[in-house]
This record gives sequence, structure tokens and C-alpha cells, in this order.
Amino acid sequence: MYYSGLLATLGLLASTTTRAAQKQKATPERPNIIFILADDMGYGDLACYGNPYMKTPNIDRLAATGTRFTQCYAGSGISSPSRCSLMTGKNSGNTTIRDNFCEAGGIVGKKGTATIRRMNILPTDTTIATVLRTAGYRTCLVNKWHLDGFNPEATPLHRGFDEFYGWLISTPESNSPYYYPYWRFNNDKLTTIEDNAHDKHVKHNTDISTQDAIGFINRNKNNPFFLYLAFDAPHEPYIIDNTTWYDDESWSMNTKRYASLITHMDAAIGRLLKELDRLNLRKNTLVIFASDNGAAVQAPLAELKCNASLRGRKGMLYEGGIRVPLIVNQPGKVPARKLTNIVYFPDMMPTFAALTGVSKNLPQHINGISILPLFYGKKLNTDNRLLYWEFPGKQRAARRGDWKAVTINPNAPLELYNIKEDMTESHNLADKYPEMVKKFDTEMKAMHKPSPNWPLPGENF
Repeated sequence: MYYSGLLATLGLLASTTTRAAQKQKATPERPNIIFILADDMGYGDLACYGNPYMKTPNIDRLAATGTRFTQCYAGSGISSPSRCSLMTGKNSGNTTIRDNFCEAGGIVGKKGTATIRRMNILPTDTTIATVLRTAGYRTCLVNKWHLDGFNPEATPLHRGFDEFYGWLISTPESNSPYYYPYWRFNNDKLTTIEDNAHDKHVKHNTDISTQDAIGFINRNKNNPFFLYLAFDAPHEPYIIDNTTWYDDESWSMNTKRYASLITHMDAAIGRLLKELDRLNLRKNTLVIFASDNGAAVQAPLAELKCNASLRGRKGMLYEGGIRVPLIVNQPGKVPARKLTNIVYFPDMMPTFAALTGVSKNLPQHINGISILPLFYGKKLNTDNRLLYWEFPGKQRAARRGDWKAVTINPNAPLELYNIKEDMTESHNLADKYPEMVKKFDTEMKAMHKPSPNWPLPGENF
């Protein structure tokens, strides 16, 4: 009763404020918000983050004319928990989804030939979209949700989004074949892309997603909107027919396709930005770009330095698995600068709530803080708090200030690194500072909240 009453109240408040807000356009002070998320793109995959090979001129321009964060962390080292953290403002010790597959509960289904369980985001989980609807924003997700598990009642349209164009785990044919799909959701309708019938490669998913995003922007140019554009690129399998950007390189075809997926996505972002300019919306729109976690083992990690000099990759809680690019841009409002402040995905919900004036509508027990001052040229100390990540019973990590504690092996002791001096996590200082390790361990255990879907020994529910 409590939750249904809360949702009903939020729904009534959202509809009331939506009617009021849609009478006026977004402004530079209360802008539209576009959050663009790459999939499995490493910290070192962009030219503006030091990559010597990649061609990413549009993203680089966003970084050069906006604010680039060098110590941003994703919500997790893999997709579902990272996106759950982003959407709910909670860390992976506190979220509903803590790994791609769950140990108990959830819904049983198939991944290939394997039988697995997946957990889905719940009706009681307040999302960024839910919060922004209370501010009168029209909300849309384009492409990848990855929070529905095998539950067809956990789509974006059931979790705060007004519009949805993309694919769902619970409807596997909606993303088949990958990158040149024949099926795709148009809101709650599963439609076909006839150009890609019979496995033809005519319309690439990055282009389809960009066109869906542009369509949403045009329909909502006269009222404030939140667009969450979650590309598939450059997630494996690396499928793209156009590799002309890198055909002269002596790389393997796998490497050329990986790089081309990123450059192709960059070109798509350029088209979206051009459309904002055409509609005279650019100054009234905050554009944010990030990746959901580090590059995967299938990526050309060594050849293209996808994760820069960072240790680890996707699926690990070392820096290479969770440190990601974060670029924030709004002409005339966001200054051109590079920041070393430590921030992470749970900060997005309270930041957007502060920007749109609905901080009072935030749920309790979130782990993020508003970092809005950092977007607009002011100072904010974000480094003294504890950031936390876990794969329950498998890996855990925490960061405070210059220091990070981490273990990627079950029941293994915590390792300790001074990230400021040792970004590559090469020198374990746990033996030198045992009291610091003990303090980290105590605080990390306090961050973990028991979950029936990832039960640990001795936990009760």
C-alpha cells in the first residue's frame, strides 16, 4: 500500500507539473538533458582521453568546449548493474540489480544455450525518468535498457519513461541480428525494419537509434525533455560494414571494426548535435557523454590501448573496468575545463533533480550527491566520501580520496592502492597500511545491503 500510494502521488505530481512545464520551453538555466551512453567503451578509447588512433572529432569537440572529468566511475564493471546505478542513484551494494545474472529469485531464461536467472528493476525503484517527469520533462529512452531481465512488465514505459525505441532482454528477437536488427520496439509495439529483412545490412543500429533520438527531439522541441540515448557501440560482436576510416591501417579486421563502431557512433552524435543547432536548442540543452564500463576482453585492448594504462577490463573492479569518460557540454553555461574530482554514476539522479528544481522528490537512501556546481564552473569537494562497488560474494571495491581498496577474487584479502600516485594499481600497499585496510573493510561491509537475489552466507531476509 505504501509503495502504490507513493507511485500514485508521484504520478499525479508528474502529470500536474508536466502540464505546467510544457507551456514553456527549456531555458539555459533549466535546460533539456541528453545523456548519451556508449556500451563497453574503454577509458582510453577517445582521442580527447589520449588515444592516438581513434577518430572521434565530435566527441572531442564536446570535450574541448565543455568540461571533461578524468576520475569518473561507472556504476559497475558490467552493463545491467551499472545502468541500474545510473538510473536509481544507488551503488551496487544497495541496488536491485547487482550483476547481469542473479543467484536466486528473478526470472529464469536463456542466454544462448545456458539457463540463467536475471533480476529486473522493480516498480518500487525510482528512476531518473520518474524524477524528471515530476519536473515536467518529457522522458525518452532510445535503444538499450537492459534492466528488464526476463520480465516483460519491467520495460522503460513501466519505469518512468514516456517513450521508448529500442530492444529488450525479455524479447530477445528485438535485438536480432545485433547491429542490423529486423525487429525493434516502437514504444510498446514490436515493429519490423524491412530494410534489414533476410539478414540484409542496410540500416545500422547506431543510425536507427540516432534517427529515433532526432525524432523525439523534434516532437518535443517546444517543451523540456530528457533523452537517454544508450548506444550499443562498441559492444561485441563487432559488426559494421563500413570501415573506411581505418582501411589503410595494418590492423586485424576485428580491430578495424571495433574502431569503426566508435567512429561511426561519433559521426551519429555529430548529426544529433547538428539537429540541435538547426532547431536552435543547443544553448538550452545539457549534453552528457559517458560509457557504461570499461572495454571488454574481446576488444583490441593492447593494440588500441582501449583502457589506456589502467589495470583490468570490463567485468573487473580494477580501474580499467569502472573508470570511464565523462564529458559535459552546454554552450555559454558549462566552461571549458578538465576536472579531477571523483564522481560516479549515482551522482546523476541528484544532479538532474537539482538542475530541474525537484530535489525534494528524490527517493531516500540514494548514494549519489548533486555535482551540479562542477558542471557550471564552481568548486565542490567530492573526494572525501566513500564510493563503493560490488559483485556480491565475488568482487568488491571502494574509493576515498587518493586511496582505493579492491579485491577481484572471492574471499581474497583487500588490496590497497594510492590511485593518485599509482593509477595503474601496480603497487599493493595493504601490508604497509593495515589499519587503513581494516577501516576500508569495515566501511565497505556497512555499504553492503543484503539482497535476496544475491544471498551471502549468514544473511537473512
